[in-house]
Amino acid sequence: MLLVRAIIRPEKAGAVMSELASAGFPAITKFDVFGRGKQKGITVGNVHYDEIPKEMLVVVCNDEDKDDLVKIIVRVARTGEGNYGDGRIFVSPVESAYTISSGKPGL
Repeated sequence: MLLVRAIIRPEKAGAVMSELASAGFPAITKFDVFGRGKQKGITVGNVHYDEIPKEMLVVVCNDEDKDDLVKIIVRVARTGEGNYGDGRIFVSPVESAYTISSGKPGL
């Protein structure tokens, strides 16, 4: 199993979540987050914004589903030309998962 964390533009979160659900990934956790990428924030006029609002989507999937999941996120979350601030995807291994209500292991 893999944990996929996608940090994306807030205006893209709904569309990404909808597309993932349609593709068979209905279990998604969403967080409001703030941060900056390697461009170290943005400057508009005389004001520098160091903490930019983003959304983090978290999905646990089977190893064989990772490529499809990542392709969907990239396709839907990317702006027209692919601009700075479109986001980042992180993939990490998951040792195990359990359903609390039943105590059963697995997804």
